[in-house]
Amino acid sequence: MSPNPPGTPGVDVPDARGRTGLDRAGRDLTRNPDVVVRDVEVLSDGWHVLRRTTLDVRRRDGGWETQQRETYARGDGAVILLHDVERRTVLLSRQFRWPVYVNGHPDGMLVEAAAGLLDEDDPETAIRREAAEELGVEVGELTHVFDVFMSPGSVTECLHHYAAPYTAASRTSAGGGLVDEGEDIEVLELDFDVALEMTADARIADAKTILLLQWAALRGPFSS
Repeated sequence: MSPNPPGTPGVDVPDARGRTGLDRAGRDLTRNPDVVVRDVEVLSDGWHVLRRTTLDVRRRDGGWETQQRETYARGDGAVILLHDVERRTVLLSRQFRWPVYVNGHPDGMLVEAAAGLLDEDDPETAIRREAAEELGVEVGELTHVFDVFMSPGSVTECLHHYAAPYTAASRTSAGGGLVDEGEDIEVLELDFDVALEMTADARIADAKTILLLQWAALRGPFSS
């Protein structure tokens, strides 16, 4: 029986977003016979969901161990590296990120590739939307690079990585994000080699952006 008492928002009564059954996540998983889910507790049902799951895990020596794991479910996302091979540039963004600021980043202004949550969209639709909103670019043909679990110790998110070319003609607006969602995004057009150098001295310290820049150098549009 779940430790969430009767009348818990998000469990057996709707929360602020109209959701119920948030304590069901993972209960029916049977793909791994060495993992048995015993209980799921909803700890927080804000915009995203924090859960504490009790599970039995069979160790390599054959013994079973009961564990508790907290997971933060924020939904899956998508990210894109926009590149212009002829001019050897990439289009990135800079915006304030409170989590990195409170954890030691000098000013919290993080340089990133455009990204966002999928919400109800498929990854390709979502990343076209984010490129338009953040960078003002109408994306044409997409290249799927890889799908990565960015913080598998506690966050469930899988991030779908893409790349696509851009030109001056494909920049159809100024970008900058959505003001009504609190976004204030600066669009940065950088020389690719400069951007790559910025990953070495922490001027670019965002994991998804570093992954895409390194891919572009090793196997992508700037590898030849």
